[in-house]
Amino acid sequence: MAALALLQHCISQPPIHPLPYMPLPPAPTKPADRLSANAFNAKARVPSRSRKTNQVEDEPVALAQQAPVREVHKPVLRQVETTAAPTRQAIPALERREQITSPAPARTRKRAHQGPPKLFVLDTNVLLHDPMSLFRFEEHDIYLPMIVLEELDGHKKGMTEVARNARQTSRTLDALAGTPGAEIAAGFQLSSTGNKDARGRLLFQTQPLDYSLPTSLPQGKADNQILGVVEALRKQYAPREVVLVSKDINMRVKARALGLATDDYQNDKTLEDGDLLYSGSMALPSDFWATHGQTVESWQQGQHTFYKIDGPVVPSLLINQFVYFESPGEPSLYARVSEIRGTTAVLKTLRDFNHLKNAVWGVTTRNREQNFAMNLLMDPEVDFVTLTGTAGTGKTLMALAAGLTQVLDDRRYTEIIVTRATVSVGEDIGFLPGNEEEKMGPWMGALDDNLEVLGKTDTGAGEWGRAATNELIRSRIKIKSMNFMRGRTFLNKYVIIDEAQNLTPKQMKTLITRAGPGTKIICMGNLAQIDTPYLTEGSSGLTFAVDKFKGWPHSGHITLARGERSRLADFASEVL
Repeated sequence: MAALALLQHCISQPPIHPLPYMPLPPAPTKPADRLSANAFNAKARVPSRSRKTNQVEDEPVALAQQAPVREVHKPVLRQVETTAAPTRQAIPALERREQITSPAPARTRKRAHQGPPKLFVLDTNVLLHDPMSLFRFEEHDIYLPMIVLEELDGHKKGMTEVARNARQTSRTLDALAGTPGAEIAAGFQLSSTGNKDARGRLLFQTQPLDYSLPTSLPQGKADNQILGVVEALRKQYAPREVVLVSKDINMRVKARALGLATDDYQNDKTLEDGDLLYSGSMALPSDFWATHGQTVESWQQGQHTFYKIDGPVVPSLLINQFVYFESPGEPSLYARVSEIRGTTAVLKTLRDFNHLKNAVWGVTTRNREQNFAMNLLMDPEVDFVTLTGTAGTGKTLMALAAGLTQVLDDRRYTEIIVTRATVSVGEDIGFLPGNEEEKMGPWMGALDDNLEVLGKTDTGAGEWGRAATNELIRSRIKIKSMNFMRGRTFLNKYVIIDEAQNLTPKQMKTLITRAGPGTKIICMGNLAQIDTPYLTEGSSGLTFAVDKFKGWPHSGHITLARGERSRLADFASEVL
């Protein structure tokens, strides 16, 4: 009977299930590159394991006796979960995070050694040049002398860029003064209007300051009064550093002669050195095929050959950057970067516009860089092209030839719109008569010269045929002034912006944002010929556009190095 009772007791117990196979790690809830660094150090599935342990304890004794078997699997489960984590994504994410945040400690160490924040005294020309300059000095304080406010009031009338900046500065000062709790004696918090990068205060001259300047400096001149304010502040706030910021070179020279700290306004400069400007092309190293030849994949698609490369040269490449390989005794390679994915890049061979069969409106390119530029100008997938180079490199001629071909032959665009900055080299000749196009006529001499060259390319037509062609060309080219561009939208237009080096970044943004669907914009200029006051190679709008658009899949840039106008022009560009 005892045996029978024991048998019935065992049958009444729930069946003992075999131990399931090792469970898989949980699916990630978000990509590994968005996880924080602490997420990778967390213990794997600790809560779920504890819940399973409690469930095992609630089971009958027969299942509890199998617990030691589960304990054997725990270390294996932890090991599998840690190794099954997305390490290939996690490690690059951490590396990218270190690369992004690595400059921050350097800036922190630099600020720690600076001591107290500096006091920057702004000249009027800084505010007239950039009305947002008040918020560009991070944690440092800004001081405005009373004479600066007086000069701002004198420049606020008119429709010029200077007048607009003066009015914008006045509105900014009024907004700072209108914030709750603002006291002019204690200074306005620059971050009170939403500019979180500006952590300093804005101070005003609220009382006369005692200073003495050399008798050779007239006391009534505004620049000398600002120098006197800087001298008085240096004594009042010693040992705190007081720095005069001015765009006026002569004023900075006088400040240094008086022993005052001074500096130029650097925030508007895209680059410190013009030689660092992106050139748009790169020469492949001489051992390129030796280091990359084993992994190169190539295929043919239409008229182009594609090369897929993987090697040390890939991290330095950008989309639409041109690469070339020239070595004696080896075949040359001229290609453009069409795709970059991780550590691999795809190179696409170019169309040879040096050959007469590929002439564009009768024009063939004469050097390597011109061929690169023509490939960009004739590519419908490239919406924005920038061309820089010295005088006589063929910028305007190639842009016009490509435009006429795509407007009249390919019917890709409806018309050509040409504009330029009306900044004269010498003194102004006065008001010009006529309508908008007639007023722009004297500024478009380069356009007329190039149209004359392009009109002579069709040698087969007679005099009447050339006259008809010239009339057709003139009907498809519209000359517009930049002064009336605000609010316009260009649809399916081929826009040429000549002499773009004389544009400010704000003007460049205004022109580029006029582009509608199907519009292509070409910006051309020579950074060595800037005629706009207070504009340098580093702060030019053309430099700004080249630097900001590099690497965008629908833009391209080329620096033309070799002049093709004449031997006289080439020699003059080198020696003068």
